[in-house]
Amino acid sequence: MIQFILNNTTVSTPENSGMTLLDFIRENKQLKGTKIGCREGDCGACTVLVGTLENNQVTYKSITSCIYPLGNANGKHIVTIEGINLTEQLTTVQHSFLENYATQCGFCTPGFIVSLTGYALQQNEQSTHNCNDAVSGNICRCTGYKSIEKAAKNIEHILANKDANNQISWLIKEGFIPDYFSEIPKKLLKIKNPISSEEEEGTVVANGTDLYVRFADKLTDEKVHLIADKYKGIEITKNQCTIGASTTVTELLQHKYLQKLFPNLKSFLKLVSSEQIRNMGTLGGNFVNASPIGDMSIFFLALDSTLTIVHRDGSLRKIPFKSFHKDYKQYDLKEGELLKSISFNIFEDNTRFNFEKVSKRTHLDIASVNAACQITISNNKVTAIHLAMGGVAAIPKYLSKTAAFLNGKTISEEIIFEAQKILQEEISPISDVRGTSAYKRLLARQLFYAHFLKLFPENIELKKLITL
Repeated sequence: MIQFILNNTTVSTPENSGMTLLDFIRENKQLKGTKIGCREGDCGACTVLVGTLENNQVTYKSITSCIYPLGNANGKHIVTIEGINLTEQLTTVQHSFLENYATQCGFCTPGFIVSLTGYALQQNEQSTHNCNDAVSGNICRCTGYKSIEKAAKNIEHILANKDANNQISWLIKEGFIPDYFSEIPKKLLKIKNPISSEEEEGTVVANGTDLYVRFADKLTDEKVHLIADKYKGIEITKNQCTIGASTTVTELLQHKYLQKLFPNLKSFLKLVSSEQIRNMGTLGGNFVNASPIGDMSIFFLALDSTLTIVHRDGSLRKIPFKSFHKDYKQYDLKEGELLKSISFNIFEDNTRFNFEKVSKRTHLDIASVNAACQITISNNKVTAIHLAMGGVAAIPKYLSKTAAFLNGKTISEEIIFEAQKILQEEISPISDVRGTSAYKRLLARQLFYAHFLKLFPENIELKKLITL
């Protein structure tokens, strides 16, 4: 039995946990404000909020319900557009849309309203995103977005005065949310029914951002083994960072230590999908998707990471991440095994890291080519280097030969030019919808150069590099 709070009502259902949350909301509960759009998590018309009880407070995140398994709602607060509406007036977010003419046909509007209400529930002085980030996964085909942007900026202006110590009370008073939100923590504490252990079989699913795009109908009718709440968390020791395989991209982005370790983390991870998908997509899911252009695979390959794999009998084994992907969509997981965590050594001040990505659109798109680089410098020489690139081979490619050439070298335009020749011998891109082989080779060179231009501006001059 799955039990959760849907808006202001506690719901218990025997429905298959693999059913999509969107279908349950619309068909079982007849809440039609949550729209069916792309059914691939791209358009945001089906956006709802998922509230999770943490330390007696509820943390809300926006997700696309069309690719979210119903079972993952267990024990949580699910908020649709109907659950945001006030009884006798528009909410502050809705009023801002009205005043700024930020809606036309109206089909996408519920998703925008829910996303921006979620932003209001999350926004504080430590936030790593703004109002435009909050609606990065919501598409409108009518307005041209400027009116929506104005409405969002107005909301952001109002939220500047929010009482961070009494957030829910302030949001209720200012008309952002109904007053029942104040009782949700107590209601969630009363929900004690986990998904039964008999469901720990069938297709393994974390949050479904890949599998539900391809197999939603199939998974709706079959048993699924949900693992989104297993193997979560980020642990920092003196020399190592260990991240649970079910940790989401958003959780990486919000982690204060990782923000310090990677000063450009926000700009890196904003290139990874949309707000809603970052709230759902897990590291383990990205890795076992085994896409040759998986953004997080490339990121963690360049960190020379180690995977910990757990068998159903509890035994563990560790392997270098660079040996995990074997061939196109093939990887080193045996029957009964799951990814448990990924770890990497924490680098010191003389180590630099960069991530690059080129796609047809800057944001909300799959890479044509992506690349990451970690370099340690001592006495002006490379003492350690790890390079990874996606879109240039059948698997996420660890560039061992290029790294071996650069190790021990002094960074200069001539060395970088020679290294890219070796890189071209290591890669084998194919022509597909994201570009021709020749185009991807050009991108590979340019992104490789970009690492050094960004990380070593004092050593590398663009004009000289491109004339070699």
